[in-house]
This record gives sequence, C-alpha cells and structure tokens, in this order.
Amino acid sequence: MIRENLTPRPNWQAQFDSLGFTYHSIDDLYWDERYAYRFTAAQIDVVEDVTAELHQMALQAVEHVIAHERLEQFAIPKPFWSLVEESWRDKEFSLYGRFDLSWDGKNPPKMLEYNADTPTGLVESSVAQWYWLQDVFPKADQFNSIHEKLIAQWQTLATQHQSKGLLHFACIGGHEEDEGNLAYLRDTAIQAGFATKQMAIEHIGWDEQHAEFVDDFDLKIDNLFKLYPWEWLCRDEFAAHLLARPMRLIEPAWKMVLSNKAILPVLWELFPGHPNLLPAFFDAWRISGDFVKKPLYSREGENITIYAGGEVHHQPGQYGAEGYIYQAFAAQPKFDDGITPAYTSVGSWVVGDAPAGIGIREDVSLITKDTSRFVPHYFVD
Repeated sequence: MIRENLTPRPNWQAQFDSLGFTYHSIDDLYWDERYAYRFTAAQIDVVEDVTAELHQMALQAVEHVIAHERLEQFAIPKPFWSLVEESWRDKEFSLYGRFDLSWDGKNPPKMLEYNADTPTGLVESSVAQWYWLQDVFPKADQFNSIHEKLIAQWQTLATQHQSKGLLHFACIGGHEEDEGNLAYLRDTAIQAGFATKQMAIEHIGWDEQHAEFVDDFDLKIDNLFKLYPWEWLCRDEFAAHLLARPMRLIEPAWKMVLSNKAILPVLWELFPGHPNLLPAFFDAWRISGDFVKKPLYSREGENITIYAGGEVHHQPGQYGAEGYIYQAFAAQPKFDDGITPAYTSVGSWVVGDAPAGIGIREDVSLITKDTSRFVPHYFVD
C-alpha cells in the first residue's frame, strides 16, 4: 500500500461534471488525484476476503441480537421492534453497505464500523475512479466491480423478490451529494430494467383513505429506496404508518441493527479476539488503553471522540442522545509527503452479500468526516 504523488489530469473537472459527479470540489478539495494508492493483487485479495468474512459475521450478529431480544441496546424505538424482527425473518432485500477499515496493507485490516443503511461515496468509488484509472493507469487494475454488482442486485430484486410497480428513489431535497448518489443508484436500477422516479423525501405523503404512501403526483409508492437514515425515518411524522408495511423499503428495517454502532460490542462478544475486529464494549470501564467513544447513531464522524496518546480529538455534531459504545483505538496509517499529511481509511463496499470494491478517504485529522478527501487507487500483479 503505497501513496504516490501524481499530476492531476487537466480535464478532470469537466469529465466528472459530465458523469454527474458535480460535488467533486466541495470545500475546495474533495476529489484529490494529486495522489493515488498502489496495491498488489495479493493485498486486494486480503481486503476482499476480510470484507466477505466481516459481512457474514455481521449477519450472524444481527441474528443474535434479534434472537436474544437485544434491540433496546440499539436505541431502536420499541414500536419498531416487531418491524425489525419481521423484516429480518422475511429476509427482506438489501442492496449495499460499506465497511470502514483501518489498514496499512501489511497488518490485518481492522473494522472501524459498518455503514449499512445510507452509505455515500458511491459515485466516486464506482464511476469516478474507474474513469481516472483508464486515463492514468490503463494497463493496471482496480478493485471495483461496484457498478456491475449493483445492476445484478437490482435484477435480484426483480426476480427473487418479485418486485412490482414503480421504484421510487428519495433523499433530502437540495443536498447535492445525496442527490448525486441517489441519481447514480437510480441509473443502475434503470439499467436493471426498472421504471423509476426520483424525488425529495419531504414530498412523500400519506393517503389516509387508501392507507398508502404516495408521491408528489399522488401515485402509490410500492417500492422506495430511501437515502435517508432509519433512525430519522422511524421518528418522523408518518412513522407509525410504516408498521403496517404498506411498501417495500430499501434498505430494509433490519438494517437498523446492522448500521448501528451497537453492533460493534456484539461482534466482539461473538468473535472475541478476531484479528479483524477491535475490542468494543457498552461500558467505558471495560476498555484499557487508547479508545474511541462513538454514538450509537453517528454520521460523517460527528460526536466521535478519540482518546489516544494522551490527547483528545473530538468532532462536534448532533448525535449522542441515544448513548455510546467504546471501541479500542486503531491507529490509521499516516502518510506524509511534507505537503499534505494524511490519515487514511479504506471503505470496502458490499453489494448484496459480495465484496465489490474499495474507496479511500484521507484527512489531516484522525477522524474521517464528510469533508475528508477521496483519493483513487489501483493495483498491479
């Protein structure tokens, strides 16, 4: 795993604009092709195998939580417990997720968390860095089958899950990054043969007479992909209507367990000492040495506090009311060329149940945030 200095392509902004990756320069520098990460094929095999194993372990953890009635530890509102259980027992369709890993390319990768409900970074991981690869290293390869696997997974929804009707896509209106990710996912669904519609989630309404959710043209919503967190959804005005399961939701309700930081202590309980897990607990006193305090619900690094090397690193935010877990600190690899020092995290994508590719984020701090830079990668034999 080598961080290389490169010269950016002169036309990359225009290329990405044409691909729908319009938020490439949020906060002046988000996509950063002044650098690239080079891997070997053997290293890619490692991260692929680890991702597959972690995903299966995480699914076992969901089964354990539901079987042992531990949803209260996840701060899931009690009225939704039965919905989560039914969703899991019915094996409701799941599209994708992303593990965040600390990995230096040498030692075993360590799982930091699993973004299994509303992960973003898809356009840059799937499309942007693939176009970059064709221009910069056309003879090299990249761990990136995200696009093909997304299309295949949508086709699974159509066949195995017998999906019928229009497939709606919704996120918060006016959020450029979310809308870009949503438009990309919608495009993969269209390529899989679905009729689709994209809209702002604020425009979804409830038809009391017919007991159904409707869009802004009063069309019934049968299938909804929501780039909108379950922890917000189940606390919204129309939340109670979801309990009757009037429509298919993607991601499904059981992802409330998988995407919650409380899954980390459960994983450590079930697989203590596993080389790809970090010790994690519900009680701070059980942690020894450097550690990280994480809210059960947290996005983009908000309200995370790191206690390491006698220093405290904290990212403010809006989370924490539901509680915290405590995870051993894993030092992310640091690269420093004297110009832009970077702490690096590897986002490893899962589509369906299969590893699908990686995207790499950099930050000058130990906490990966929404403003952390995205840097492309490639690998050679």
